[in-house]
Amino acid sequence: MKKFIFLASLWTLSLGVFAQHDSIFESNPAILKKIEQWQDLKFGFMMHWGAYSQWGVVESWSICSEDEDWCGRNGANYNEYVAKYKALNTTFNPTQFDPAKWADLAYKAGMRYVIFTTKHHDGFCMFGTKQTHYSIADKSCPFSKDPRADVTKEILNAFRAKGFWAGTYFSKPDWNSNDYWAPEWGVADRNVNYDPKKHPDRWQKFSDFTYNQIEELMSNYGKIDILWLDGGWVRPEWSLNEETRPWIGCKGWIQDVNMPKIASMARQHQPNLLIVDRSVHGKYENYRTPEQQIPEKPLSYPWETCLTMGDSWSFTPKDKYKSTNKLIHLLVDIVSKGGNLLLNVGPGPDGNLPAEACKRMEEIGKWMDINSICIYKSSAISPYKSGKVCFTQLKDGSIYGIYLADENETKMPETIDFSGLDNLKQGKIKLLGSKTAVSLKKTASGYQISVPKSLQANPPCKDAWVFQLK
Repeated sequence: MKKFIFLASLWTLSLGVFAQHDSIFESNPAILKKIEQWQDLKFGFMMHWGAYSQWGVVESWSICSEDEDWCGRNGANYNEYVAKYKALNTTFNPTQFDPAKWADLAYKAGMRYVIFTTKHHDGFCMFGTKQTHYSIADKSCPFSKDPRADVTKEILNAFRAKGFWAGTYFSKPDWNSNDYWAPEWGVADRNVNYDPKKHPDRWQKFSDFTYNQIEELMSNYGKIDILWLDGGWVRPEWSLNEETRPWIGCKGWIQDVNMPKIASMARQHQPNLLIVDRSVHGKYENYRTPEQQIPEKPLSYPWETCLTMGDSWSFTPKDKYKSTNKLIHLLVDIVSKGGNLLLNVGPGPDGNLPAEACKRMEEIGKWMDINSICIYKSSAISPYKSGKVCFTQLKDGSIYGIYLADENETKMPETIDFSGLDNLKQGKIKLLGSKTAVSLKKTASGYQISVPKSLQANPPCKDAWVFQLK
């Protein structure tokens, strides 16, 4: 993942500007319909996984020469560090890899689409590409001898078998490519290290390489629903403004890989494919992906928050995972504002998901077993929140109030007050997961839910309680 794109200033700018371009510039009715269907899924699973997991370091960024916190190498000599990093493919052997187990866990957690990192910025391919030897399926990698060596194929097949939408993350920049970071020149930052206008043939080779790899993903891996492109500094000149121009570095070289050509090819192989060219606002960004951020209110366009379960996108041995309570509250907050949550976990070098992450997913699943009806196929309703109660609305007009319990709040309150909604029927209402009725009455400031004493000490679940208000 990139670490800088959704700066506060850009986020504010985007909200103002993007509202002028509903449907993300898309006019194809079939794709617009698919965007709506994607919005109904609400909860997705993302995995950042590569040879870097062996060191437990941040994905890709430690080989970038920029002086940034996430590029740290603990004082190591840069050239020596990069050489050792690039050799990690020769020791990567995740023999405990079991994608069916991942898919089952994610499904039970309530997730319904998957985005897998087929290639991050370091250029190491987690799929069977013919465009480079820097791949988990190449003979240089010990796991290539395993029949499951093309892990992208194994993962997508396993998740599709559980009914998931399949999505492929792909980094447009490739720091292993000699036609992106050319060995003839030094590397100043994350950008291409030569002027594409001065060396058009060299840049065309890289553009062709990018095109060919995406075509492999679109034609060799079954049905693909989402092409999720990262590396927003690789972009056409028309898309730059005063906010985005600094991303392309001090040289300001334009890195246009011809997205119209790529998109046309991709949709020939995968009709109605959703394309997410992150941060390049236009026809090929079918929905927005704020990173590690949640907007303050509902937005006028399709969006998902991509968020880490821990502090890191990739596996780190001592990662600090968010509590189950926090994760459920994040899901509810995002969904009540009309968005989707794409929750990331980094698998370890042995091929297992971290035990603590698995525990969180199991606990989220227990909550979803009772309350998922208020999540799937829901939309935002004004107001999206009142006090500690968030609201969602289904297509049939049903309205749900979701009370966000504090971390250590295990007893339901005797009364819950909220405001902002109108024309709710008073009397008995349903608490999901319980056969004991609660009551709703109108008050001078809104409505009040009354919870019987027998239920207060015995709530049907932890973390958040869901009431069917209408």
